[in-house]
Amino acid sequence: MSATTDQDELAPSQTPGYKVGEKKTLDEYATMDSTDESLNRWKASLGLAGKAAGSQVDGPKVIILHLALEVPGREDVILDLSSREALENVKNTPFVIKEGVEYQMKVKFRIQHEVVCGLKYIQVVKRKGIKVDKTEEMIGSYGPNDEPYEKKFMVEEAPSGMFARGHYEAKSKFIDDDGFTHCEWNWSFDIKKDWD
Repeated sequence: MSATTDQDELAPSQTPGYKVGEKKTLDEYATMDSTDESLNRWKASLGLAGKAAGSQVDGPKVIILHLALEVPGREDVILDLSSREALENVKNTPFVIKEGVEYQMKVKFRIQHEVVCGLKYIQVVKRKGIKVDKTEEMIGSYGPNDEPYEKKFMVEEAPSGMFARGHYEAKSKFIDDDGFTHCEWNWSFDIKKDWD
């Protein structure tokens, strides 16, 4: 039996029969099938209605600003992911989750230069080197916008009990339908009996 690499563990699941569409520029999206009502509604949902790209600008298409842990009645735990330094800090600074608490993850991000299709969040959690969880959350398709987007994930419950308490290592990434990884980082958290 061969060992699984981190990249294999963070690979998105594949839907049989799903084929990624051909990549298009903003100008192509703006002019294609202008009489197709449903396509025009889709373009409007991405903020592309009547928008042409003009000149393409270099730089990242997706900028992940932060990932946050939202717990009712508590201040959000925010993981700043906006720079290389911030990613290093997240890697070296574990945070605490109270056992059994219901929480919701949310991400804040910006899209620039072109449409990003099928953006996904993938996370693998390990304890003492053994994989205990893999999460794959579809974020969606988004067009460029000066204002950041925010997407909330499904509500989850932290494990509880003596055997669940302890230190966990996680690796996460944001990837799109074209297989391009926009952000990838390591982080960690501790499940404890209480918040401190």
